[in-house]
Amino acid sequence: MTPVPALGEHEFTASLRALESRYWSAHPFHERLHRGALSKRELRLWAANRWYYQRMLPQKDAAIISNCPVPEIRRRWLERIAYHDGRADGEGGAERWLRLCEAVGLDRAEVLDERHVVPGVRFAVDAYVTFAREQPWALGVASGLTEMFSGALMRRRVVDMLAHYPWIDRADLAYFTDRIDAVRGEGAEALEIVLRHCTTRAEQDAAVAALAFKCDVLWSVLDAVERAAG
Repeated sequence: MTPVPALGEHEFTASLRALESRYWSAHPFHERLHRGALSKRELRLWAANRWYYQRMLPQKDAAIISNCPVPEIRRRWLERIAYHDGRADGEGGAERWLRLCEAVGLDRAEVLDERHVVPGVRFAVDAYVTFAREQPWALGVASGLTEMFSGALMRRRVVDMLAHYPWIDRADLAYFTDRIDAVRGEGAEALEIVLRHCTTRAEQDAAVAALAFKCDVLWSVLDAVERAAG
């Protein structure tokens, strides 16, 4: 049986980018958020549950590192853990997300003890971390290529949240304003790694499936939040 030829770099990239329509930017809950249609209770529920996703990202990235035999990539990927966890207490993306939680009316303690995290969110996020632990490291990297789609959403989020939720200050949105530039570089870096290390057609198809899985994880997170808010 003749093996299926690998895609060229342009075709492979296009196959990955074609999944943008499945990214959670199009979810009805996000559309309501951007229209200013969420109540304060819904905003708090969203922020508290999104916290669980933010908290688990460093563990996902650590799982990728633990599976990766390439020192160069391990060193580069380590920066992502430092970005989210911070290099000291009170720093990093997780800390900036906690600031947003406080801005929408949550007490830090109730976010940290995860009392508001709904089962569907926990299940979806844990499945993502498990994927990174159990799948080949390059597929863990590929699953995070939602970074290619997120910059535009973050820019829009800052504008729309400031316009529709006047009790939130620009400083409270530091997670997004700081992340816009960072995610652009991270997305380009991850794509370069995937293009370099997924070279057979089977590996390329698996990378596309990994990114589709991540899109499903994010969509499921918002499905669970929306049901809990109803």
